[in-house]
Amino acid sequence: MDLFSLNGKVAAVVGGGGVLAGEMAMGLARAGADVAILDFNLDAANVRAGAIDELGRRALGVKVDATKKTDLQAALDAIVAKFGRVDILLNAAGINSGTPFLEITEEEWHRIMDVDLKSVFLACQVFGAYMTQPGRGGSIINISSASSDPPLSKVFTYSVAKGGVNQVTKFLAREWATQGVRVNAILPGFFPAEQNRKLLTDERVSQIMGHTPMKRYGQSSELVGAAVFLASDAASSFVTGAILRVDGGYGAMTI
Repeated sequence: MDLFSLNGKVAAVVGGGGVLAGEMAMGLARAGADVAILDFNLDAANVRAGAIDELGRRALGVKVDATKKTDLQAALDAIVAKFGRVDILLNAAGINSGTPFLEITEEEWHRIMDVDLKSVFLACQVFGAYMTQPGRGGSIINISSASSDPPLSKVFTYSVAKGGVNQVTKFLAREWATQGVRVNAILPGFFPAEQNRKLLTDERVSQIMGHTPMKRYGQSSELVGAAVFLASDAASSFVTGAILRVDGGYGAMTI
């Protein structure tokens, strides 16, 4: 188990008040990390932080608008002030919409791009500036999507944003490879949550199951192993620039 131990590590989870990110935050804590939950919904962040406290790990809930660099910088400062360091950044803020392409407004486009892509860009800037300082290092884990490549129908802006997340991940992996900072992404398949349940019509479900060899949705707990693996220097010390699929075989399916 030492291979996957995060004892002595500190993680920041952006969007950690949500279901999937919250489950991964709990997994990081169970592996030994102290965890800061950064979320726009402070109540949700504090609830998740309280659950981590009950595991015997130190936790912190922080209200953050992940589309604002000043908020992210203030969060980093608060984490370092409380824990003395930060080693892991998990970028999981996200929203979605099923608006048909010709009906997408500029407002909706910017709102989704800001939350799903700009937040990753800004968090990587803020936390990356800290991690790339001599003697520090760290692991950055971005959350991609099955819609990133090839793009899914009905979620145009979301697909574009998640494709951008893949590119940010690969670019920074290359840039920071010699500075002790690994940058990877988890690419989940279909994990129904409140933000995407409204898109799951009977026809859509049939299409998803027909393209997923395991013939089922993922469970939030099934993302934890990937997060712990990528967070652990011992387990994934030579892994950077990877887009790790947790998708029930979705990405391997053609016809």
